[in-house]
Amino acid sequence: MSGTSWLHGQRKSDLTGLAEKVGLKDYDSLKKVELELALDEHLRANQSRLSKDSSLDPFFKRIRGPGSPIKAESVALISLGEEIKKPRARRVTKAKEEHEPTDSSEPEQSRAIVSRTPRSSLSFASNLRLPPSPAVVVDQIDQQTASIRSSISESWERLGVTDFTENLRDKLSTTVSIESLALLVELFGLQKDVLPVKYLAMIPASRILGTPEIPAKVPDLFALVTPSFWSTFLLWLSTSVVLPLVFSYFFNLTLRAKSGHVKRSRDVQPANQYDPLTYNVSKALVTWLVYSQGVRFGGLVGEESVLKIESNVPGGHQGIMIGAGIGVLTSIYEAVLNK
Repeated sequence: MSGTSWLHGQRKSDLTGLAEKVGLKDYDSLKKVELELALDEHLRANQSRLSKDSSLDPFFKRIRGPGSPIKAESVALISLGEEIKKPRARRVTKAKEEHEPTDSSEPEQSRAIVSRTPRSSLSFASNLRLPPSPAVVVDQIDQQTASIRSSISESWERLGVTDFTENLRDKLSTTVSIESLALLVELFGLQKDVLPVKYLAMIPASRILGTPEIPAKVPDLFALVTPSFWSTFLLWLSTSVVLPLVFSYFFNLTLRAKSGHVKRSRDVQPANQYDPLTYNVSKALVTWLVYSQGVRFGGLVGEESVLKIESNVPGGHQGIMIGAGIGVLTSIYEAVLNK
């Protein structure tokens, strides 16, 4: 690492000139840290040829210092050779000492261990490649993160999820969508009573899929021919859809929203064919009259149908009025935004 420290003290332009001088290839795209490592490996590999260059003396003097791996390995080899020779001489002269270890053999063994230990540690350190600086580690992490992010984004776009999400949000971000959702909630609660589900068959269990027996149920379509279904459904349809739409068509406040001083309304195209604010106000009013105040329109509304709607729609007539109130707020908010 001493040679690398000398290269680390040089400027990028000096390192580029040195790389061209010693014959290093493909160094134009390297960063300064990478160029230092490439030059260190190249100079060590061509030490016999490049050590004659006087301008490289600082580099080669550092790697030949007293703590260099080459010198440590040579000292270790000499010490190891001496230790190998000594036991052989003792076995020739004194065979009895092989079975009776003395105190003088302990320092020799400790010196052999000390002489061999630096060699193994230095070979392990030379094989271990550590990052030159924390900045290189951060760059690698950023590159991997950017690669993963780009691959996920490409897969997301290839599946069309982004376009589907944008289209769905565009369609749901309207007053009509919110009012339609409220009607679906009311209709779903009413369906459980006027069009109940009926047991059809049992789907057998599957050992391969690990599924239990599942009962198959379908709506009882025979309820469509009963008077109870039509009386209840037509009452809900009249109070929640038909009458509010009639009022919102004739009392369309958006008709003259941009008319200015035009006298005849037919000369102006309305912003909406049905005024959403009038629709929700009239829906709340009709619901309050029929389900709370007992208005039956001359006997056209049956008491049984009123009770079914009141007991099956989520929240009863209060739930229907809450949905209408939400529609009023969204209508006003949309009108303010479009103004």
